[in-house]
Amino acid sequence: MTANQVTGPFRLAYVPGVTPGKWIRVWEERLPQVPLTLVPVAAPDGERALREGAADAGLIRLPVDRTVLSAIPLYTEATVVVVPKDHLLAAADEVSVEDLAQEVIWHPLDETIVWPTRPGQPAHERPATTAEAVEVVAAGVGLLVVPQSLARLHHRRDLTYRPVSDAAQSQVALCWPEARTTDLVDEFIGIVRGRTVNSSRGRAQATQEPGKATGATGKATGATGGQPRKKPAAAPARGAGRPRSGGGRAGGGGTAAKRGKPRRRS
Repeated sequence: MTANQVTGPFRLAYVPGVTPGKWIRVWEERLPQVPLTLVPVAAPDGERALREGAADAGLIRLPVDRTVLSAIPLYTEATVVVVPKDHLLAAADEVSVEDLAQEVIWHPLDETIVWPTRPGQPAHERPATTAEAVEVVAAGVGLLVVPQSLARLHHRRDLTYRPVSDAAQSQVALCWPEARTTDLVDEFIGIVRGRTVNSSRGRAQATQEPGKATGATGKATGATGGQPRKKPAAAPARGAGRPRSGGGRAGGGGTAAKRGKPRRRS
């Protein structure tokens, strides 16, 4: 990308639990002249923010409407259950969905896991947010199953969490509107995919290399130009021009000539 193509700022949406810091640092190193603006959005609002143009791209949770948004899945999170530290499940290294069957499980309205069948016993209501659900669990009522990053985000000293080995999982992806794939979006895609700073230049150079190679070959051909090579021909000529002698060196012209003549009988 050249300087006259810069049209920043670049707006990046992200949902709770996602940490875009490592990609932002690379962006600032490569495009210091283009400001990157972070746009925090609630988990259920990630797709809408991109549809309505509130951000150019977003690190949001799947699923999304693939007919409108392009998506590059990045990673899948481990699922954990948040429990009070004195709860029986806190003594286990990990639990299963079956272990939660008799527990009241909260499912907040901003839930990020798509369940084929929700685990545990249904609560009498749904908290508005994951943060509110954590507060209820801390009060000793019910448990909460979330991606591990959200358990860390809402960490409390009186709560802990344990992996749920066979639970559904949440997947984070880089998404953007297909119809608005700008140069800056493409730059961020390259950063997320680990593309090096010279990758785009390398692709441009690749299209020029055949021409350069042809030019180099042409010069080499022009240098010889069909002319006979003199060095191989010069060696026997020098040998033939030496004076003949019977005590010549091995391989000399004189010795070879004497051996080739028949002797006359008297």
